[in-house]
Amino acid sequence: MSFDRRAFLAAGAATIAASAARAWEPAQRLPDPAVEILDPSFAKYRIGLASIERLATGFRWAEGPVWFGDMRMLLFSDVSNDRILKWDEETGAVTVFRRPADYANGNARDRQGRLLTCEHRTRRVTRTEHDGRLTVLADRFEGKPLNSPNDVVCRSDDSVWFTDPAFGPNPLEAMASPELPGTIYRVDPATGAVQAVARGLKGPNGLCFSPDERILYVIEARAEPNRLIRAFDVAPDGTGLSGEGRVFFDCGKGTADGFRADRDGNLWCGWGMGEAEDGVVVLSPQAKMIGRIRLPERCANLCFGGRDRNRLLMASTRSLYALYVNTQGADLG
Repeated sequence: MSFDRRAFLAAGAATIAASAARAWEPAQRLPDPAVEILDPSFAKYRIGLASIERLATGFRWAEGPVWFGDMRMLLFSDVSNDRILKWDEETGAVTVFRRPADYANGNARDRQGRLLTCEHRTRRVTRTEHDGRLTVLADRFEGKPLNSPNDVVCRSDDSVWFTDPAFGPNPLEAMASPELPGTIYRVDPATGAVQAVARGLKGPNGLCFSPDERILYVIEARAEPNRLIRAFDVAPDGTGLSGEGRVFFDCGKGTADGFRADRDGNLWCGWGMGEAEDGVVVLSPQAKMIGRIRLPERCANLCFGGRDRNRLLMASTRSLYALYVNTQGADLG
């Protein structure tokens, strides 16, 4: 039997990460030293009596958190375990919301309170209706199946925007070989038509709008030599993007993944990888790194939740973490 060095190293890294997660303990000092002020402008967002909490652990790849305030619950994907999980704010219990989930990744909520989900196995974006039925919003473009839809957001005009990188094949996450270039798509709310608004991106991953929805930020996960966060101006009528986009932030040694904007326009970015990078990075609208939240695991994605939408909920590899902050999310989750 041949020796698979890559598999061996991956297994070792997973063991180390799992051990680190199990060994994690909440801070004994306040303010929590894991919440770092890198620029004075970040100080107002840190709550001195708030510390990082680990809400749950034991997942394989936690992703795509989305908050449902009316039900006081968080839904998030455990991608490699092919399930969407539910965390109940009142009881703290984690239960299965959907299994199988077609290897769901990114999730969002539309303006009617319905769940939007990116699915790897089926290569589609779906909407869960209020009665539980699934509606397919997008699964093909120009006669070809999508690759592996990654992240999704809903604009205030009810249009749905999602990324479809060419990441496959990856059997662990049911990603097929890509047939289309990395693209950002928009689903028209009136006609259901699927429109490519930016093509040829090197691994479009997480995406979010600025609070005024004039800018769409997208993480370019396969950019070289470093991952990039790109900023695109949204067309005045909201139906597309103007221009080719610009580099908003060079991630350097870090690995940006999913992110959300707060009401002041700061970007709270899931970050990794490696002990020196893992956690969340906060970028100002001027593209300055102003704060960090240190975690023992890479944070894949996050959202704002809680009664006042000021609880940062972080899906971080094998665990779910939370931190109260002095701001609110700019969108629905």
